[in-house]
Amino acid sequence: MFQPSLPLTGFAGWTFLERTIERQTEAFNNTPNSKRLTAYFRENIAAVQTPEQLVNDRQLLEVALNAYGLGEDINNKAFIEKILTDGTSEQSALANRLADKRYAQFAEAFQFDQGIPNTVLPDFADTMLARYSDLSFEVAVGDQQSDLRLALNTKRSLADIATGSGSDDAKWFKIMGDPPLRQVFETALNLPSSFSQLDLDKQLEVFQDKAKQRFGSAQVDQFKDPAKVENLIRQFLLQSEVQQLNQVTSPASIALALIGG
Repeated sequence: MFQPSLPLTGFAGWTFLERTIERQTEAFNNTPNSKRLTAYFRENIAAVQTPEQLVNDRQLLEVALNAYGLGEDINNKAFIEKILTDGTSEQSALANRLADKRYAQFAEAFQFDQGIPNTVLPDFADTMLARYSDLSFEVAVGDQQSDLRLALNTKRSLADIATGSGSDDAKWFKIMGDPPLRQVFETALNLPSSFSQLDLDKQLEVFQDKAKQRFGSAQVDQFKDPAKVENLIRQFLLQSEVQQLNQVTSPASIALALIGG
């Protein structure tokens, strides 16, 4: 099992990880398990024509799910087959009805509902394996420090939303429908845990108002700028450290420590 080198936590840990990530990612890609799965996927994915074929090949499915951060669904074969069979063309498709939009991205990547799936495309394996490498490394980081995994995910995925098509409101809704990204924004903007109970339109309004206060703009497009993304990650990690410190030093925590000590 690959274990990234993460000697520091919080923003200091993020700075160290960014400085060493190229070397560490290369080490991850050279582990026997990663090399085995990569070779198998590259050799066999083009022959997959149906959702059933994919879910019944555990090695291919492992790569495909992990490429979208959905590795925990490896044993939910019927659910994943339904996601892939429905695709995303129809509004009633299962992936379109789920709050977690990673399932829609996953289904859209394969497009089994379109007749000829994307698995036959010459660059499909390379694209999927690049995502698998990035996401699997993030998982390995998250096994040690969950905040750093969230930071890596933000750096990888937020710019795609910012540069994508659609209105600014639609881009905010994509962020709100992506649990890891949503957690980063909620923490960076210091939003309460009860925030998610608000009406979606009210949540959108709050996200935009808070973003303007914190980052100078209410627009998602601002995160096309890598410096803006880095500032968001910095705010997230610093605010997370503050929240963790407050939990440790709360009156209830102190009382429990005294009782236990």
